[in-house]
Amino acid sequence: MEIKYKSTITCPDCGYQKEETMPEDFCQFFYECVNCKTILKPRQGDCCVFCSYGSLLCPSVQRVKNDDDVF
Repeated sequence: MEIKYKSTITCPDCGYQKEETMPEDFCQFFYECVNCKTILKPRQGDCCVFCSYGSLLCPSVQRVKNDDDVF
C-alpha cells in the first residue's frame, strides 16, 4: 500500500482540525494547536501526535502495518 503523508489533526481541547504533512523519517512528539495554543503530546502507547490525534497513522506505523500485510 501507498504511504500517505497528509493527516488531519484534531485538537482534543477545542476540536479545531487542520491538515498537516507528517514527517517522513521521525515521529512528532509535540504539536501546538493553531487555534487554542494547546501543546498536544502522544497518548500513552502511541508513538506520536498523529497516531493519537490524526486521521491517519504516521508514516513509520503505516510502513510497519504494510510490512505485516505482506506476510
